[in-house]
Amino acid sequence: MVSRSYSNLLELASGEAPSPSFGRMSRRIPRIMTVAGIMSDLDDDGSESVCSDPSSSSAQKDRIIVVANQLPIRVQRKTDGSKGWLFSWDENSLLLQLKDGLGDDEIEVIYVGCLKEEIHPNEQDEVSQILLETFKCVPTFVPPDLFTKYYHGFCKQQLWPLFHYMLPLSPDLGGRFNRLLWQAYVSVNKIFADRIMEVINPEDDFVWVHDYHLMVLPTFLRKRFNRVKLGFFLHSPFPSSEIYKTLPIREEILRALLNSDLIGFHTFDYARHFLSCCSRMLGISYESKRGYIGLEYYGRTVSIKILPVGIHMGQLQQVLSLPETEAKVSELVQQYNHQGRTLLLGVDDMDIFKGISLKLLAMEQLLLQHPEKQGKVVLVQIANPARGKGKDVQEVQDETNSTVKRINEVFGRPGYQPVILIDKPLKFYERIAYYVVAECCLVTAVRDGMNLIPYEYIISRQGNERLDKVLKLDSSTPKKSMLVVSEFIGCSPSLSGAIRVNPWNIDVVADAMDSALVMPEPEKQLRHEKHYRYVSTHDVGYWARSFLQDLERTCKDHVRRRCWGIGFGLSFRVVALDPNFRKLSMEHIVSAYKRTTTRAILLDYDGTLMPQNAIDKKPSAKTIEIIKTLCRDKNNMVFIVSARSRKTLADWFPTCEKLGIAAEHGYFLRMNQDEEWETCIPEVECCWKEIAEPVMQLYTETTDGSVIEDKETSMVWSYEDADPDFGSCQAKELLDHLESVLANEPVTVKSGQNIVEVKPQGKTFSKNEKRGVERNKPWDLICETFFIFVCAFSFVSFLV
Repeated sequence: MVSRSYSNLLELASGEAPSPSFGRMSRRIPRIMTVAGIMSDLDDDGSESVCSDPSSSSAQKDRIIVVANQLPIRVQRKTDGSKGWLFSWDENSLLLQLKDGLGDDEIEVIYVGCLKEEIHPNEQDEVSQILLETFKCVPTFVPPDLFTKYYHGFCKQQLWPLFHYMLPLSPDLGGRFNRLLWQAYVSVNKIFADRIMEVINPEDDFVWVHDYHLMVLPTFLRKRFNRVKLGFFLHSPFPSSEIYKTLPIREEILRALLNSDLIGFHTFDYARHFLSCCSRMLGISYESKRGYIGLEYYGRTVSIKILPVGIHMGQLQQVLSLPETEAKVSELVQQYNHQGRTLLLGVDDMDIFKGISLKLLAMEQLLLQHPEKQGKVVLVQIANPARGKGKDVQEVQDETNSTVKRINEVFGRPGYQPVILIDKPLKFYERIAYYVVAECCLVTAVRDGMNLIPYEYIISRQGNERLDKVLKLDSSTPKKSMLVVSEFIGCSPSLSGAIRVNPWNIDVVADAMDSALVMPEPEKQLRHEKHYRYVSTHDVGYWARSFLQDLERTCKDHVRRRCWGIGFGLSFRVVALDPNFRKLSMEHIVSAYKRTTTRAILLDYDGTLMPQNAIDKKPSAKTIEIIKTLCRDKNNMVFIVSARSRKTLADWFPTCEKLGIAAEHGYFLRMNQDEEWETCIPEVECCWKEIAEPVMQLYTETTDGSVIEDKETSMVWSYEDADPDFGSCQAKELLDHLESVLANEPVTVKSGQNIVEVKPQGKTFSKNEKRGVERNKPWDLICETFFIFVCAFSFVSFLV
């Protein structure tokens, strides 16, 4: 597929991109995309971004490139003896269901991912051609040994356990960080990026990356295409900051994710944990504007999307209508209902986080506490094969088998087994049949990203007319269903009618199972109706359309920003600035500096002359020497501008005789050491400090890491070293408190970066300082004047 993308990948790899073009994308994604994008000039340097011929765009559909670890394709060798492969769609894949939800009329979906089978290098070109032409899939071929390190190593043994709150406290638990596995993970993400570059049209295409397998992919794409329209959705939990910060490459992953335009999570808890990690580890805070959550990251707005995925209603209803489903339901009715037994159902993968053993223990407790239910209640546990490998999987299997055996030996009788374990793969219609017959579905995972089992159960219990006849139900009778779900799964918040439980509390789970069985029929019907209404309207199509709508909304300002890429490796990020911004040219500044005869050079201190996070705030000998060099030029007026006190600044620069100082935001001015300090506004009494100081002291005592800076004309409460969340919360309270007690005083209370400050009214940094310079220096309006406010000390060093 060469159109609208690079035909020469060598050009792409070398960065010799053609000059950017102009155009307008008028096509829209139906029912979603409400804002048309406008492509304008991208960068001063044309190699920073890539565009294709806009004239070819008008005849094309909107295109979405969906990227995931695995393609939604089934693969098998031809069985007729001939060489080659057979390919078919995997209807159970969420990626394929996503495409159906969007519709094919005006949207073209391209898939990029790996196949489930290893393809020999000699066959890869042919397979790629077949998949692209027939399925619009771009396979990513990863060498087997590299794939093992990437998927079974880093993804499944390190990321997956950590994201499910499992710390590698001992080598036996696995998951200890291995840099070789991390390098494999990065390498595979780079391979994915290379495949995407073969088909992407960065001017028009949207890219949607899925799940934790590809968390550093956004950096590779953003580095090549500064304005790529990129969304990322995490289908697993995101752990709390206390867990996540144990990851040695925590900042690399956070920064990579922030190279996306939109990051999606299933629940607010997962999003909250991610935002907390950004705040605590990167110092980036979020804001909520008109209902949308966003992070400002180097001038770009990274939006946060919170929406659980749904199921494919059409597919599920189609399976419910199959004759095979009807026959299986009839078989189960004979096996259980006609025997006077009530079916409880569990459907889980065989892994350590699904809580299968906890569910079995709760079933055992139920039979102990309610002997009358022995012989009448059956738990069918469908255990799907584990997706990962390892010692822990085998331990779960052994524990499950032994627990089932023990329960059946204690409570079983001829013709009755209280627990039936099905540990072989079932066809989809067979699983649906169990849903239809089950009185209650149990999901007791100790940690799970989303889990769509409850959604499938609800739709299956709604059934259809043919299944009603098999179940001997009146079609006009309201349907019913009961759910017992863990508090720790992603779908729990959206199922308000379910009985939520802590799966670790066996007694509570057993009581919930009993409540589900004895609950009055009308209440079961009301709970089912509420759930069915939500699940049927929030299907996979709704989820996909909503995500893409927010992705376009987030990306609509791309073309109105000037972008520069900075940083190396996984520290790469894009700085986005206003279109009127112009990059500072050193050559131009130096030329102007040499031409001028009168110059005012204003130097900020903290964050400019001295790093913001420096422990020792005193200026270095090199800094003082550079300032003295600037001051020796008779055409220069050099000023230090700072919020610090005049005594501190005077003590720090005793040898800079001609240096001007504007202290405490310009309230105190001194043109040089030979002149006296003066104020730009009349001096005021600071009796208000007697009121403010006790209040600040109270918050200092209750906020570890906070300090009070008492200056001549102002007071500052700083919480730079406090916990960021608690400090921010305390700062808001302190701001309100001070505004209240100082309402009748001639002062201003304001908050800044990690501070709350009280100062006299009318005392401002820029106005007072500039007024002092203009009044004390006889500017020659005829001569060429050069007025500089320096924001980076490296520039001063360059001048010298």
